Amino acid sequence: MYWYIKVLKNYVEFSGRARRKEYWMFTLINLLIAIAFGVITVMSANEGEQAAINIVIIIYLIYSLAVMIPSIAVTVRRLHDTGRSGWWWFINLVPLIGPVILLVFLVTDSENGENEYGAYPKGSVELM
Repeated sequence: MYWYIKVLKNYVEFSGRARRKEYWMFTLINLLIAIAFGVITVMSANEGEQAAINIVIIIYLIYSLAVMIPSIAVTVRRLHDTGRSGWWWFINLVPLIGPVILLVFLVTDSENGENEYGAYPKGSVELM
């Protein structure tokens, strides 16, 4: 949960570097939240409550909009950690191959030492 909160606190920080752990923990928690919303929606659908389904979908859309900027920011910082410009985020817009290339960049290990985007993030305190 620490990494999720850390990303939300730095929601407009596009400079600097983000470790793989920071990025993937944030992504994992976002995925779990999306799954929870999906389960609630399915349960509401089984009950036949259209109003409840609509409310859950609206709340999820608001949540998605709220974490969109922090998600882009942590992705840009993660790209910086691998020594790439944040502009590589736009490779996502290329159909099929773009997201695969971005995924490869995101799972790549950090550049050792300081780079043009900041200090080596693994040199900081390790939290679990």
